[in-house]
Amino acid sequence: MASVTLTIDGRQVTVPRGTSVLEAAEAAGIFIPTLCHDPDLSPWGACRLCVVEIPGMRNLPASCVTEATEGMVVYTASAPVLEARKTILELLLASHPEDCLTCHRNGDCRLQDYAYYYGVRASGFAGERRALPVEDENPFIVRDMSKCILCGKCVRVCQEIQGCHVVDFTYRGFGTKITPAMNVPLGESDCVFCGNCVAYCPVGALVEKPMLGKGRRWEVRKVRTICPYCGTGCTMELNVKDGRVIGVTSAPDGDVNGKALCAKGRFGMGFIHHPDRLQAPLIRKNGELVEASWEEALELVASKLKEIKEAHGGEAIGFLSSARCTNEENYLLSKLARAVVGTNHIDHCARL
Repeated sequence: MASVTLTIDGRQVTVPRGTSVLEAAEAAGIFIPTLCHDPDLSPWGACRLCVVEIPGMRNLPASCVTEATEGMVVYTASAPVLEARKTILELLLASHPEDCLTCHRNGDCRLQDYAYYYGVRASGFAGERRALPVEDENPFIVRDMSKCILCGKCVRVCQEIQGCHVVDFTYRGFGTKITPAMNVPLGESDCVFCGNCVAYCPVGALVEKPMLGKGRRWEVRKVRTICPYCGTGCTMELNVKDGRVIGVTSAPDGDVNGKALCAKGRFGMGFIHHPDRLQAPLIRKNGELVEASWEEALELVASKLKEIKEAHGGEAIGFLSSARCTNEENYLLSKLARAVVGTNHIDHCARL
């Protein structure tokens, strides 16, 4: 593959042809802030926070949509660049709610991080502020469009990764906002509530409703595990506080799924601490189900299977496997059915 060599902040960097300036800088370990860019999504160039200075180019181009070329010279932290970034942050903060103390994303907000990094304490632009109603009528996602910075990540996730095309930019100018068609609430749209838009949102405009008020980001311990709902093997992170799972977030470096999760994986973990959850095997004694040890339960199942096989033959018994089990566990169940019990009546809950 053809490559190009450019100079970024005095350092020579060689990258494959077609690489953006932002990607070239990241490959060299050079920091460039961005709010709208994500390697999973198409280049957008909306937030303009990733501007750099390139002699010979008009103005300050956005590095995420500028292709690196042979011999290009790039300055990522010159005086004009720093001034531009501070001005962009001030413009974003001009109509952004100042409720960081109570915002669910406090401590995990890219806008907050960059304002701190560049020393932007307040906006110098006074004027009208957006005051849009908080949408929380559905049980999964809270949308506060007053906090939306119009980075477009949720739009691209919905279109490019999910293929649902539920939300898009509507209206124009200061009134621009992201919403489903006809400006209906999310619960009345075709949204499948996968929550992937929440995973990509850099601010507090989209948050997981089940986790609201249950813990600050820095109070949560993340435990990486595999989603139990099907055999795909998606990686996810259980958010644990005080020994309880308060929610699920995706792991950007998950081998199978990256940031993507389905609705069950992201929002279907309420069963973990549900009061009706079975925590021990139940067997029937004198017509009532009572708790038993695993040894007692397995002994009962084995004896009943043996009785049925002796009386009616192995083909009278059927086995139902589960997508929540590993491939190895399902294989062992198949061997138990065919080699031990002597039946081919085995099915799988996810086959239909």
